[in-house]
Amino acid sequence: MEENRTTYSVIVPVYNRAAEVEELLGSLLRQTARNFEVIIVEDGSTEPCRDVVDKYAGKGLNVRYFFKENEGRSIARNYGLERAKGDYFVFFDSDCVIPADYFSKLEKMRSTHPYDAYGGPDAADSSFSTTQKAINFAMTSFLTTGGIRGGRVSLEKFTPRTFNMGYSREVYGKVGGFREMFSEDIDMSTRIRLAGFSIGLYPNLPVYHKRRVDFKKFFRQVYVFGMSRITLKLLYPDSMKLVHWLPAVFVIGVLAMVILAIFVSPWWLAPLALYLFMIWQTALVATSSPVIAFKAIPASLIQLGGYGCGFLKAYFQKIICRRGRNVAEEIAMRKGK
Repeated sequence: MEENRTTYSVIVPVYNRAAEVEELLGSLLRQTARNFEVIIVEDGSTEPCRDVVDKYAGKGLNVRYFFKENEGRSIARNYGLERAKGDYFVFFDSDCVIPADYFSKLEKMRSTHPYDAYGGPDAADSSFSTTQKAINFAMTSFLTTGGIRGGRVSLEKFTPRTFNMGYSREVYGKVGGFREMFSEDIDMSTRIRLAGFSIGLYPNLPVYHKRRVDFKKFFRQVYVFGMSRITLKLLYPDSMKLVHWLPAVFVIGVLAMVILAIFVSPWWLAPLALYLFMIWQTALVATSSPVIAFKAIPASLIQLGGYGCGFLKAYFQKIICRRGRNVAEEIAMRKGK
């Protein structure tokens, strides 16, 4: 029967996220199409989620659980890839909740647009906190990220991310697994494109991505994203686009405006005030919530400021000073090995 056919292998690395896995598996149990298996790879967690997995296996979900020593999420994904039975591999983060019609839609979209690799956007579920919804806005709005997180309008060629991404077994056979690095999904997508495979966006195939639950953790996340962009530039020199510089320009511009406001005139802060008002207004229209709209202001400042600071630090260290390089010395400086 179609329902028992394993077309897709869903691979999820997990580290101390039992509560999140509970929500993720619950959403997968509610899928209207069930032609998939789920592979949970516990990456050396001190709080394992085996009991959660066993509970959903007992409810009829085709889920397998593996525990391995802690080596990082990329190696955990590769561990799952090696054990996957499906023809097509799908990747979610453990902090995602999947709409019930996800795999039904995926099957239809692949029949009309059969990409070798695909990605979809992320969204905020109605159950998320106002802070989570504000963070989601900051990570998906054209005003903050240029639309590079899977939106319909983008300043950059679409790049699938592992919170909502899939590719064929043929791609895996040629490109191999993930590298253990930050922004490993961008690296993987770049390698897939360079290998000649087709990549596309399924804009109507979202997942609900919980992201970070507070601003402190969110800052740390985007700071690392900014640093990893320089690693990607060293690996793929042509990958750096104008949109990647914008947060760094924002940080420098805000510092300049603050200094000029202190020593020349407070009116130098007017452009920043106008920009923040645009964020508030756009968030209000998008969410219909004044609370989320106000929280979107600090969330957007953190998104741009954290990414920009990480970007500038890594640019200074790795490119100007040529220090702190990693990822096998940026993969032997892009095939110079």
